[in-house]
Amino acid sequence: MPLRFLSRTSLWRIGMGAVALGLARLASAQPPPPPPAWGAPPPPPGFGQTQPGTASGIVSHFLLTPRGELEGVLLADGTEVHTPPHLTDQLGAAVRIGDQVQAQGWRIGSVNLIEAYTLTDLRTGQTVVDQGPPPPGTRPPPLPPGVPAPGAQAAMVTSVVQQPIYGPRGDLNGALLQDGTEIKMPPHIAWQMAGLLQPGRQIAAQGFVLSTPYGRVMEVQALGPSPNQLTAIGPSAVFAPPPPPPPR
Repeated sequence: MPLRFLSRTSLWRIGMGAVALGLARLASAQPPPPPPAWGAPPPPPGFGQTQPGTASGIVSHFLLTPRGELEGVLLADGTEVHTPPHLTDQLGAAVRIGDQVQAQGWRIGSVNLIEAYTLTDLRTGQTVVDQGPPPPGTRPPPLPPGVPAPGAQAAMVTSVVQQPIYGPRGDLNGALLQDGTEIKMPPHIAWQMAGLLQPGRQIAAQGFVLSTPYGRVMEVQALGPSPNQLTAIGPSAVFAPPPPPPPR
């Protein structure tokens, strides 16, 4: 069989192909990004797998806890970027409404949410990094059920749902209304009220409203389609547990 001699160009192409293949295998062997320093909890059943992810966009709202602490930002495309409340001061100092941000963290199933362990504001160049929970005793204790946050006032809000809001585990826990108020409730109650928390729904909410430099948040005590059709959802309200997720 006659021998074939390869030109220098052919040998160079073969060599470069081998190098590219080696680099591709090396890249695929790299470990995934490290988990958040504060230890992201596993997703609840029915929400799929937690996967590394990133998000970027314009900040449209801050996400608030019922006591007025920051727990992340909402992007203009509807993506929730969550950070733990102990980073309230850092997040408030680094980010402003209208800023472009980039986040790295974990995505949970199909929920449009990322649990971030880094959040960078491209205007200020500042990065908020979660380095783990603070030492025990440095955080205020949880409020007892039914006790409003200091400074909160009893109020009624009537508005239209802009979008439902989820917690960092992917659990429904409230909604953002078109008047800018974020309403919050325990996840097991939010699932019972899920039909009212859909975009475009007219709702009335009664509870304790706290106004902060970052926005307004209500801890809901009663909810319904109108002020005359409210269902109590405070500590005295009794609800059956949410139904199990449908088989996948």
